[in-house]
Amino acid sequence: MTVLGAVLAGGQSRRFGSDKAAASFRGQPLIAHTLAALSRQCDAVVVVGRDQPGQVSVPDWPRAGCGPLGGFAGAFRYAVARGFDLVLTAGVDSVDLPDDLRARLTPAPAYVASQPVLGLWPVAGVGALQEILLGSDSHSVRAFADRIGARAVKLAAEPANVNTLDDLTRLEQRHGL
Repeated sequence: MTVLGAVLAGGQSRRFGSDKAAASFRGQPLIAHTLAALSRQCDAVVVVGRDQPGQVSVPDWPRAGCGPLGGFAGAFRYAVARGFDLVLTAGVDSVDLPDDLRARLTPAPAYVASQPVLGLWPVAGVGALQEILLGSDSHSVRAFADRIGARAVKLAAEPANVNTLDDLTRLEQRHGL
């Protein structure tokens, strides 16, 4: 099974107050931590929803502003066109991902119970995803997960979820920075 890693980076960072992807943690932008974590577990990695120098970037689908599912759809469409079987998704702020996240989420479809944007999804779900995005159904990740029968996986240690500057400060404190 070939796996595409997808860093969802199309958000507006409203709660964060500035470009969250570029915020520094341990001397590197948050996005660099997510790219590194997915690169260790996937056959290829793309950044969805923004141009990222040195990385393959794909647009959200059907357009920007559709939330995480728009990022999922952009990644799924890229994966289908290039013959990938699965997509491992993570937000731009997903630092502290377990090195065996892919294994913990196997078999797909599965997602991290506390952070459904962290998931391993079969590309065969692209049709259901597109129907949700083009229809009037809820555009939540959990609605998509329920629709394709994904299971929720609880992790012993929760990965970081940096939505505000205070979240970043707590993460730094947790790591003694």
